[in-house]
Amino acid sequence: MDRDDLGYIDAHFEESLATLQAAANDAAFKSALATVAARIVRSLQNGGKALFAGNGGSAGDAQHIAGEFVSRLNFDRAPLAGLALTTDASVLTAIGNDYGYADIFSRQVRALGRRGDVFVAISASGNSPNILKAVEAAREMSVVTIGLTGKSGGKLASACDICLHVPSNSTPLIQQAHIVAAHLICGLVERAMFADGATTQQSAVA
Repeated sequence: MDRDDLGYIDAHFEESLATLQAAANDAAFKSALATVAARIVRSLQNGGKALFAGNGGSAGDAQHIAGEFVSRLNFDRAPLAGLALTTDASVLTAIGNDYGYADIFSRQVRALGRRGDVFVAISASGNSPNILKAVEAAREMSVVTIGLTGKSGGKLASACDICLHVPSNSTPLIQQAHIVAAHLICGLVERAMFADGATTQQSAVA
């Protein structure tokens, strides 16, 4: 293997580890994770759901997170109501064609969101117009708004009820940390909603 390639690989691992370590050392970030999980638990316990949206890689993240909620993460349990707004090609292209790309998520939020639901808006820059419009729509409907973004947070930082800032300005590193954060949130939700299942799994491992 070329030495330059090895250097690139080593540098990426070092930057990734440094970003995750910075997040792990950030008390505000960890507190926000717990708060987000608690808000989702409250919504689910009251018959609500979690909606997820993002663009590009963050669209994949939205689908990934929704899948963990509906299927499972750490142990067998009942499905949790999670919905990615990035998956229905007919809906996305109809809205994009008839109204414009900036409306592809906001119209879905207005159609599917209900008071007390949670909308998780994923944007590394925090400035994606369609994400910001969806957050605006959610807040008008009393849907709790959660932002997953980067260090600066862009416009998303002040638009959301709660915003998780990954301590990085690099889009790939931000996206990596978003999945770690999402797994933590889902794990916390599972523990709260299915305490017996979590205890059983821990006992089996022990």
